[in-house]
Amino acid sequence: MQGQARLAAGRTGEGVTPLSRSHTLDLLRGLAIVGVMAIHVSQSFPSNIRAVDFAFMCGWAGVNVFYFVSAMTMCLMWTQRTETDPTRKFYIRRFLRIAPLFWLAIPIYLVVNGTGPSYNAPNGIGPLQVILTATFLHGFWPDSVNSVVPGDWSIAAEMIFYLVFPLLITTFGSRRRLYLALAIVLHLVNVCLFKPWAFALFSAYYGPGHEAFVWNALHISFLNQLPVFLVGCALFFSLRDGFTKSDAAIFAVFIALSFIADRATGSHEFNYLMINLVLGALVAGCIRLAIRCWPIEALGRNSYSMYLSHFAVIYGLRQIWPLTDGLLSLLIAYAVTAALSYLVARATWHLVERRAQDLAHRLTSPASSRSTIRPNIAATATGMR
Repeated sequence: MQGQARLAAGRTGEGVTPLSRSHTLDLLRGLAIVGVMAIHVSQSFPSNIRAVDFAFMCGWAGVNVFYFVSAMTMCLMWTQRTETDPTRKFYIRRFLRIAPLFWLAIPIYLVVNGTGPSYNAPNGIGPLQVILTATFLHGFWPDSVNSVVPGDWSIAAEMIFYLVFPLLITTFGSRRRLYLALAIVLHLVNVCLFKPWAFALFSAYYGPGHEAFVWNALHISFLNQLPVFLVGCALFFSLRDGFTKSDAAIFAVFIALSFIADRATGSHEFNYLMINLVLGALVAGCIRLAIRCWPIEALGRNSYSMYLSHFAVIYGLRQIWPLTDGLLSLLIAYAVTAALSYLVARATWHLVERRAQDLAHRLTSPASSRSTIRPNIAATATGMR
């Protein structure tokens, strides 16, 4: 508890960004889900206009915005709470925030998509893939990722990050340079050692013709995503305590080492790193400026359910869609997908998520040991993806 109090006691002087606001974080989540829906809608309802389809395809970056917001929100919640047994309570809250809705999605998508062979599961879906998905371990085996629940690769990364987060923040505290140093080390280990080894291993396991599938699975693996979360943690403490020239120097070293490693190994992860660093800067800029937009914030507060449900909405629309592919079809399909996904999210909030969060509150807030948390942080936790 004393360590948490020290973490919470950040600088309060002029120029320090107030991070106890939930509105901008909701806005960022909203922008993220807008982007994620864009790429998937355009895949099913292409406009056949190259520039438009490319712009919609760039929505994949929304997942990475989710990562940054998740890391920063976890740091925010951890540093603002003062309670006994914080790690156990953290796990309870995170598990009950993610698991109930995700478990509901598993049987739904098994019915919708079936269990036969597909790009993400060359040998089909069996008990192994379902068990790994249900236990959030699907990110560690290529044909379990995105095979049972579409887009579940990001949820695998989120859950493993939640697993290691208490250890990270209790060990590193507010020393943001340690988060960046670990991000650099893990990135280099992945690019220079793990990815080449794993690619050879799984390519041999799945056989010729599946190299692109294996490469993509390793690209979206947790080890390749963890540096994004770590940079998010570093950004949180930089925003709270103020940026310095040494922060910029560390980022410059990160970029240089990644460029060298990429050229030496042909891992093609340098561009991904640069995109993530730009996204991180944009996220930090939005928080500094405290940008508001209530319609986007409303989407952000319901982004987790919208993320899980929009795949099913798109599938259903594709079965009955009366329009031929084109710009008008794409725009209408996007608007309908967003509206229906939002309605589904509101329904699941009342039927599933609210009940799960009430249970989490009862399990973590006994009368004998009440946690003290600022009301505005509680609002952030409610909207957390």
